Amino acid sequence: MGFLKWVREELGFNKNTKYQRTYLNETNIKTAIYMSFIVLILELWMIIRYVRKRPGLAFWEYFDGETNYLIFFSAAVVLFLFSFRYTKHIKKRVPGIILSGAVLLLDFIMTGRFLYKNAGSMGTAEILFGLKYYIILAALSIMYLAYEIKISKQGKRNDFYGQLLNILFAVICLGFGIETSLYDVSKSRQILCFVTMIIFVACMLIWKPFVSVAILGVSFIYFYRLWYPTLYELDVATNGRVLEGDQINYFVFWIVMAMLSISIYQQRRHEAEKDENLIAVNKKLERAAVEDDLTGIHNIFYFNQEAEKMLKSPDVDISKKLFLFLNVENFKTYNDQFGYQAGNEYLTALALLICDAFPGDLVARQSDDHFAVFTDDDKVMEKTELVRKKVKSNESEVYLELKVGAFRPKGRDTDPRVAIDCARYACSLIKNKFGKNYMEYNDDVDSEFHKRQYIVNHIDSAVQNGYIKVYYQPVVWADSEELCGYEALARWIDPTYGFLSPGEFIPVLEEYRQIHKLDACIFEQVCRNMREGIDLGFSVLPVSLNFSRLDFELMDAVGLLEDLIEKYDIPKDMLHVEITESALTENMGVLEEAMKRIKEDGFAMWLDDFGAGYSSFNVLKDFEFDVLKIDMTFLKGFEKNEKSPIILNAIIQLADSIGMRSLTEGVETDEAADFLRKAGCGRLQGYLFGKPMPIEDVRKRIQNGTYTVSDKHI
Repeated sequence: MGFLKWVREELGFNKNTKYQRTYLNETNIKTAIYMSFIVLILELWMIIRYVRKRPGLAFWEYFDGETNYLIFFSAAVVLFLFSFRYTKHIKKRVPGIILSGAVLLLDFIMTGRFLYKNAGSMGTAEILFGLKYYIILAALSIMYLAYEIKISKQGKRNDFYGQLLNILFAVICLGFGIETSLYDVSKSRQILCFVTMIIFVACMLIWKPFVSVAILGVSFIYFYRLWYPTLYELDVATNGRVLEGDQINYFVFWIVMAMLSISIYQQRRHEAEKDENLIAVNKKLERAAVEDDLTGIHNIFYFNQEAEKMLKSPDVDISKKLFLFLNVENFKTYNDQFGYQAGNEYLTALALLICDAFPGDLVARQSDDHFAVFTDDDKVMEKTELVRKKVKSNESEVYLELKVGAFRPKGRDTDPRVAIDCARYACSLIKNKFGKNYMEYNDDVDSEFHKRQYIVNHIDSAVQNGYIKVYYQPVVWADSEELCGYEALARWIDPTYGFLSPGEFIPVLEEYRQIHKLDACIFEQVCRNMREGIDLGFSVLPVSLNFSRLDFELMDAVGLLEDLIEKYDIPKDMLHVEITESALTENMGVLEEAMKRIKEDGFAMWLDDFGAGYSSFNVLKDFEFDVLKIDMTFLKGFEKNEKSPIILNAIIQLADSIGMRSLTEGVETDEAADFLRKAGCGRLQGYLFGKPMPIEDVRKRIQNGTYTVSDKHI
């Protein structure tokens, strides 16, 4: 900060904010309470003292003497009442009107008495000068009376009146201090009254520093010029021992008062800045508590609070209410193509569109491209269709669709969070279903929803209590149909729901990021069974383990495999790692590092479900897999689809040409097996050779000759 800039700031030439001005003004008005009260008490004592020293005078004769005490007292009463009412927010106006009117009447009486006594002996200029404090007191009273009649009647607060009253009072203070001290020094007394009034005006009523310096400068110079003749006479009488010392002290006092006024002002201004910043932070926090920071509409926290209040209100007919969950399908592609900034702008516009479609209803952004609405069921389809048409009519090349799930509250104790979760689940059931864009949560959906919640809430206990079982599906050589390995598959045999198929619990665990618990349990069981088989002398074959993409995010999957190998002392070539092709499309940083460790540790690595989705040959080019596992979808309608054999043959030849072994899953017919055998696919898996089964059943089939164990492994 430059020196001149610093000087400008210290002297208060910089413009204050509205809050700072209000803060400083109100602080002055609060200070005026104490200042005016002190003056009020002192002047009352001085009036009593003045009257007691002049016994026997008629009432009017007391006005012929020194009336400054009465003027000062009256001004202090007016300022005190105004300041007290202003800061304490007292609503009664009558006392202020009566008091200001009484002071104004008293001022007129004193003015009339002054004119009656002095009109014949004074000129016009002298009379006006003599009436200066009467005029100021009249202005003070009129200003306060106007405030009470006009401003406070409207329930308003006006800083202007407070500052104006303070200024008028300050002028009376300074005038009283100067005149009283001049009278005192003429009687060989000190200038304490002037000092006191200067402190009052400069330190208690804080102005902008340059104003304070100006007031002090004018007051000190004016008083010094009037005081100097008396000071000079005293100096002559004492042979020059007074003037120089008093001049130095007087000048130092001037500097000290200026510095104090600047210091107090800056301290108050800094306090105002801190308060203003704190208020701004609090407002920001308050907004953050109820407002979505991206779209500006309400957030889900506010939504839940308000929806709960509405549900409990007897004025709300909950039988006609619906919770809606709105999801923009395929929005991730929009972000990928146009960038997150464009995506954010789209979501902001969409939020406003939803608010317009549901005027007066509770609308909030839950997260990402998900929105929640609490509305009446009347015309809800029309409203959601209006939003849907806007979503579909976007001018980009990305296909977007709006899916809506609905939930009808069962009672006034319905938890909005659960309601939105139910609506969200209903919405998930129509995901990627063309032509179906609205789904209401019903009894069938409720049953499925509670099963999902049960799965998520009980995965830990299922692992601990042994409800998670590993089933082994055989893999055979295509040419000999001899057993050459297994795929480990999870099954959940639950005491409440019975046998849960993988299609019921695996997608749920992946969605709620709990799949790693299941996979870790399966890995451990496979290694334990293998160790047990080795110890009992059973034929042990390689087992492939399915790794989810989330396994590499939620746990050290490779480290776990290494620990299990060491814990159960089993050969590494007995465990193969299956990674689905779809897993290689996201979070490649984590996955690439894990795959590198897998290869370095010596584990065989399979590419699972090749052909199930949008297969990319980059996967085959960029990663080193040992086995290419062809998805069963190619075998659906195998006999009727002329293209399937051609494609299968090409994939098998491609795998062979790049040094990968091939395995086809989902083989259910002899015709398919015969074709794959002739096409050169080395390994087969499917119901034709055996369904997934417990390890005990596998061993029994080996013992009874159902399976012949190959000497050659995968």
